[in-house]
Amino acid sequence: MSFAGDVKRELCRTELTRRCCARAEAYGVLLYCSIFSGREIRVVTESADFARRLPPLFKKAFRLEVPPVPEGEGKRIFTLTDPRALETVNETFGCEPRALAHHINFAMVEESCCRAAFFRGAFLAGGSVTDPRKGYHLELNTSHLHVSREVPVLLAEAGFSPKQTTRKSSYISYFKRSSAIEDFLTAIGAPVCAMEVMNAKAEKSLRGGVNRRVNCDAANLDKVVEAAQSQIDAIRRLEGSGGLEGLPDKLKEAARLRLEFPEDTLAQLAQRCDPPVTKSALNHRLRKLVELAGDRSGDPG
Repeated sequence: MSFAGDVKRELCRTELTRRCCARAEAYGVLLYCSIFSGREIRVVTESADFARRLPPLFKKAFRLEVPPVPEGEGKRIFTLTDPRALETVNETFGCEPRALAHHINFAMVEESCCRAAFFRGAFLAGGSVTDPRKGYHLELNTSHLHVSREVPVLLAEAGFSPKQTTRKSSYISYFKRSSAIEDFLTAIGAPVCAMEVMNAKAEKSLRGGVNRRVNCDAANLDKVVEAAQSQIDAIRRLEGSGGLEGLPDKLKEAARLRLEFPEDTLAQLAQRCDPPVTKSALNHRLRKLVELAGDRSGDPG
């Protein structure tokens, strides 16, 4: 199952206890479903959990007995065409059956619990969210222009700041920030899935930190290897020209150790000196050898 499916499954575990919240949730479903008109209500979903929730939701919200959605694979379709049932639904929300456009009846979502239920219904019917391991994107998709302009007002009252866009004949409110998605999922009743978003973000951050450290270590290692090779080349040139013979013992020791331990860092070579010296002191000796060899571009640091 997809992450969006997991979210909807968790949301459908929310008990239908208060009638006002059931009405608000049903209102969100209706304004974000496929068809909501005076002649038909149609909800199309791939979520079996949501399909099973619709009959008890309508019973709690409107005192309506509606048949269960047929089980099966793929999309499930809930329809309501009974004139009396449609009249009951429209009267509940103050909708004019012949109206060409829907507006949100804000009186139905005055309480914070009812707003959360409304958003839950909107997500169940017209929402989607990407797997947080792949990216961060949550959206609410409606076909009603005025609803798309009024929902951000409700979201703002709840502390959210969604962005808006259109896609063909759909109007979309969406979030791209992981923290906003976490808070929204928690608010509508999916705290477990919200925690999955947090965990995915933490895992990405940890992986990114490890990669940065690995890349940094690799870059530093490249510099050490390049510096050591430059020093070895300079020492070989001095050795070939007999230039090492007249050098002080400290420089001779530095040259010998670098040739003998080509993979050692400066700190490791400095400890091999007799007596041990500081990294800075050994660095100075190796620089002197490079200069004496005439390789002014060498960088033994």
